[in-house]
Amino acid sequence: MGEDVGNWDGHKKLADQYPIHAEILDQPCAALLRELKGRGLLADTLVAFVTEFDRMPTFQKGANGRDHNPKGFTVWLAGAGVKRGFSHGATDEFGYQAVENVTNIYDLHATLLHLLGLDHERLSFYNNGVERRLTDVHGHVIHEILA
Repeated sequence: MGEDVGNWDGHKKLADQYPIHAEILDQPCAALLRELKGRGLLADTLVAFVTEFDRMPTFQKGANGRDHNPKGFTVWLAGAGVKRGFSHGATDEFGYQAVENVTNIYDLHATLLHLLGLDHERLSFYNNGVERRLTDVHGHVIHEILA
């Protein structure tokens, strides 16, 4: 799909792409939340928009636009016991790395599993002869975001 409207992984044309993406996403997302709430299902349904990384705050020499930034990521959650209208964490002024309420992907997984009623410390899978956890030996539930 290239860098056109169908590609949500924008690198080069962020200012052009994101208003188009917002228009495509905002109305259906709002309708989903309204419908879940209206039917009394939002309290038991977790809606999650998740990225695994952010974008670098600058264009990078030798790169094709703004590359991935593993020092920050954005997650948007609604329903299923998550605080409403709440923001947790922040990056530095430059937008380069998380500096406030820093969490990691293991914490996110532990929190999502907790919201789904699963204990991340007991959930394991067998891999290469070893019992492993999705949250590895890390991962803590982010209680500050829970309602």
